[in-house]
Amino acid sequence: MKFICLTLMFVSGITDSRSEQYEVVGPADPVLAVAGEDVILPCSVKPNISVVDMRVEWSRSDQKDSQVHLYVYHKDKNTDQIQSYRGRTKLNHQELETGNASLKLSPVRVSDEGRYKCFIQSESWSDDATVDVKVEAVGRPPVITVDGFDHSGGLHLQCESEGWYPEPDLEWLDSEGVSLSSGTTETHRNTDGFSVKNTIIVYHSGKIHCRVKVKHHMLETLIDTSNNIFISWRTSMILSSVAAVLFVITGILIAAFAYKYRVNVILDADSAHPRLDVSDDGKQVRDGNRELNLVDEETDKFDEYLGVLGKDGFSSGSFYFEVQVKDQTKWDVGVARESVNRTGWMISLSPEDGYWTVGLRHGKYWTRDSPYVSLSLTVKPQRVGVFVVYEKGLIYFYDVESMTHIHSFTGQSFTGKLYPFVCLGFQENKNSTPLIICD
Repeated sequence: MKFICLTLMFVSGITDSRSEQYEVVGPADPVLAVAGEDVILPCSVKPNISVVDMRVEWSRSDQKDSQVHLYVYHKDKNTDQIQSYRGRTKLNHQELETGNASLKLSPVRVSDEGRYKCFIQSESWSDDATVDVKVEAVGRPPVITVDGFDHSGGLHLQCESEGWYPEPDLEWLDSEGVSLSSGTTETHRNTDGFSVKNTIIVYHSGKIHCRVKVKHHMLETLIDTSNNIFISWRTSMILSSVAAVLFVITGILIAAFAYKYRVNVILDADSAHPRLDVSDDGKQVRDGNRELNLVDEETDKFDEYLGVLGKDGFSSGSFYFEVQVKDQTKWDVGVARESVNRTGWMISLSPEDGYWTVGLRHGKYWTRDSPYVSLSLTVKPQRVGVFVVYEKGLIYFYDVESMTHIHSFTGQSFTGKLYPFVCLGFQENKNSTPLIICD
């Protein structure tokens, strides 16, 4: 009898042990992170069992003092955390119930590039997965200056940009997009990343582009030499003045034309992220700054981006609306397709995912074009105007108060309705200032 009891206990122990076995799974490909933005490092268990009662530890497998984030005994215990990660890591405790131990890292730094280990341990089992993080830093828009003429009449143009990571490529292109030969690019590394500088001599008139790029991001500046205005060493100043005047004129023309097509935008509370508070008249939205305990998926609502759509969509003609963004530190404004995906952190506010937006993050203005584009604005927009010409595939953004151009999407192909879209960032926004639809 004792033998039978011992045998049963042994078999039962094996069964219990096997019942707790799981596999820790990370992404197959490296995770791309953009310096200054937030990033999610994916990690989960299969099958999707709760890891609330387990130990979840994130570490750098390429560093000696490696602890990035530790969760144990139902709490975050980060006393031994690497100093540079203090206050920048977060686990979603609600997601732990479904086996999701992904780590949010914000804002990303160049030094965050490397290999991370996600280790999950229960009483009788443990496993880990590796996440390879690649960081790209988008530098400042290239600046073209005129260095004068040589004895044969060639125009010397210099292009420089800084703040890139990894080391970027700099190239000159003509108006047809054909690469132009130039001298060796000077590259320097500092604490902010890489700076590059290159000089070219051109003997023909037309538009000359300077493009600086890393693998997934690119910034470009152009100069037009076709108007025979390079008549003195003051050319650089003249060009800057002409460009400024043209931007103002463009803004005035857009403003005058757009008001004719102004529409009454009412925000649709049924589409809003559950953290958001939409005013009764549908004209204002702010982060309610409350903790959520979502059990059922609400497929019509945004669940990661703090976004909300307008109630009415447009599938033809032109329309225009304005959004006040004054004093808000995280925002996105634009339009979105009717069929756009609203759930999950894998979506991006880019044309590929059905969003055409401009926005502000960590003090920098961006558009989620393909690739990301940093917007160099001399004035901080207080009110953003959005003007859409549906059949032409055009979307214009401009600063209403200064009447200057911010950014344009051209040559787009729209299908179905486009809806006004505003967003207060990703997952949370502690700034209580609302975004306001202007009448």
